[in-house]
Parts: sequence; structure tokens; C-alpha cells
Amino acid sequence: MFRRVLAGAAVAVATADAFIPTAGFFGQPAVAPKATASIKGFAPRVAARPQGALSLQAGDATATLPATVKPGVVTGPALKDLLNYARDKGFAIPGVNIVGSNSINACMEAAAKYGGPIMVTFSKGGGQFIAGKSCDNANDKASIAGCIAGALHVRAVAKLYGVPVVLHTDHCQKAWLPWIDGLMEANEEYFKQHGEPLFSSHMLDLSEEPLEENIGICKKYLERFAKCNVLLEFELGVTGGEEDGVDNSDVDASRLYTQPEEVYYAYQELSKVPNGMFTCAASFGNVHGVYAPGNVDLQPVILHNSQKYIAEKIGGDNKKPMWFVFHGGSGSSVEDIQYAIDGGVIKMNIDTDTQYAFTRPVVTHICENIEGVLKIEEEVGNKKVYDPRSYLKKAEQSLCDRLKRACDDLLSTGKSISQS
Repeated sequence: MFRRVLAGAAVAVATADAFIPTAGFFGQPAVAPKATASIKGFAPRVAARPQGALSLQAGDATATLPATVKPGVVTGPALKDLLNYARDKGFAIPGVNIVGSNSINACMEAAAKYGGPIMVTFSKGGGQFIAGKSCDNANDKASIAGCIAGALHVRAVAKLYGVPVVLHTDHCQKAWLPWIDGLMEANEEYFKQHGEPLFSSHMLDLSEEPLEENIGICKKYLERFAKCNVLLEFELGVTGGEEDGVDNSDVDASRLYTQPEEVYYAYQELSKVPNGMFTCAASFGNVHGVYAPGNVDLQPVILHNSQKYIAEKIGGDNKKPMWFVFHGGSGSSVEDIQYAIDGGVIKMNIDTDTQYAFTRPVVTHICENIEGVLKIEEEVGNKKVYDPRSYLKKAEQSLCDRLKRACDDLLSTGKSISQS
């Protein structure tokens, strides 16, 4: 009886595999629950998108990255060169949330295969998971230790893959600032020894605070970051949905759309910090989570309007003075994504889709090899199929394949390291 149940489960998985959608990376997910954040019905104050404004083409697909960008972790002036190059050439770097060495390695394998830079992103919860969920996390010490351990792993192997990696941490709310303080201590110590920080960048998400307080705290931290060449990512407005303990599912829809005046205020204040580098996670209707196309009312024209507003205020030849980043892209059309890139997006976060890509082949492996994985009716099983490496490598490969498809959409495929 038990064997018949297991056989039925394996057939069900095989049948489901046959119907997995083949749309692009940001197309309809295999499981697409209805959006929980109500974001329609709010009309953001933006101009209409110009007709025919889209179309970035991957005509420069074999471009060579700046000579300052080398295999390994990219920080400081080299990071600035990389982000300017991405903006000028019209592509975005995938920023992948990871939870351990398997997902880290899959990111670097993907970068080596598609020929582009990659951003490895640690969340506070991801850092704790790397350290071990049973570890004492009082004062965020497990989250800090796990992120540091993950960063050192990247630094140990990135050059072996021959790829440039941006080491980043994700959303940090006001209550979580001690986590960043601990990571900054590690950056400062690493800087003393090696002349560069351990991490490339950190995100402060103070979007729940009033604008002036948000930017005031960010400015204070940027002053510290700048002393050891760490880039700051900050958020204006909020990204809807929920991700890794940050839940904005019930946020008022008006807060999902940042206004150009807010972006300019932040740009003006943060630009006062000597040697300061910063990116802006502006909200333009983007939502964390799994959404089918059509459920997300994305307005990337906000980014274009903001660039124009800042450029007119500061003058000069730079038409895209702000580096923008894109959170919550699941369910967005490729057209909207590439229009956002045309508005100055140089990095896009990816988490929900890569989680599914990593997990699905593990389920398939277990179901297809169920009698070998389980010791049924006093049998000994098959060590070759319950060895975790047998299915974790499949998970890595699936994540890698998904990233290749994502990078095609982000137009970052084929951006190779200079050989000079």
C-alpha cells in the first residue's frame, strides 16, 4: 500500500513538471496566488509613457566591462565604474537573495556561464540561517556572523569562477540597524587590513519613517560608509508585499509610488557626503512576492520623470544622475522591466523566482527516487540518491538556468571581464 502511494506521488510530480510554464523568468509563475496588496485604483502623479519609448536592445551583448572591474568582489571606485557602465550601456545586474553556499555557488556559476556581473545579497534572516537557526541571535550576533561567513565564502571562491561579484545586504529597518553596525565593524576591520571593505554595499530601508528622518539617518550612515568605500542603498516609498520578515501587504496604495521631488531631496542631501556612493530603491508600484502578469500596476515612468527632474535641477550633461534599483519584480512584464532599465535601473532584486527554481528539482528528485531515499520495509535504500549532493547540485543547476533567463531580460548577458 505504501509503495502505491509513493508511486502515485512520483507520477503527480512528473505530470506537474510537464505543465510548468515556459514563459520568461519574470512571466507567470508555476503557482501564482492572487495579489494581496491592492494597488490598482490609485493614480500616481506621473506623465504617460512616450509611445515607442521602450526598446533597449541587447545589441551590445558582448561588451567588455571597465578595466577596473576584476574577477572577485567589486568595491569602491571599481563598483562606481561598474554601475556607471551598466547605466550607460543599458543593463541591470541581477541581485539574488541567497541562504547558503549552494545558492551562492549557483549565482557565480550562472555569472560565469552568461558572462556578466552578479550581486550576491544577504538578508538579516539569511545571515542567521547561514550561522544556524539554533545559534543565539541576541543583538543580531548570529545574523552578523552568518553574513560575514557568507561574504568570506564568496571572497574565497569568486576568483575561481572568474566573475565580478557585488556583495550586498538587503532591507534593514530602523529597528535592525544594530545588524548593519556589526557588519560595518567587519568592513572597517577588513578595510584596515586589505584597503577595501568586506562588503560592497548595504541597504537601509527606512521608508516607514518620515522622509526627513529617513534621509537624515541614511546620511549619517553614508558618512561612515564613505570612509571605507561602502555604497549605500536607500528606499523611498515602500515596496508592497512581504519578504523575509518585512511585511507591507496592507500598505496604503499611494505609498507605492515615489514622487520626483522626494528623489531629488534625497539626491541633494546624500550628495553632500564626500566620497559618498548611493543607489535609490524608489517605489513605482513594485511588490514583493508571487504575482501573475496583470496583477501588478507598475509605473516605471516615475523613474524617467525623476531623472529628468534631478537633471534639470542640477544641470550638466548627465541625463540619468541617479542610480536606481528595482525591488519586487515578480509578475512584471519584460517590457516594463526594460523600460525601468532605460530609466536608470542598474540592479534588480530576484528572490521569489529563484527560491522556486531551487526547490522544484529537489522535490522531483525525492519523488522519482522515493524508494532509494526512504528505507522502506527494512530495505537499505540507495546512498547515491539520498546523498544530499545528488539533489542539491540539481537545485544549483536549476537556479543557474533561471538566472540565465533573467539576465537575458535584464540585458546583462555577455558583459565580460577585460582581459587586459
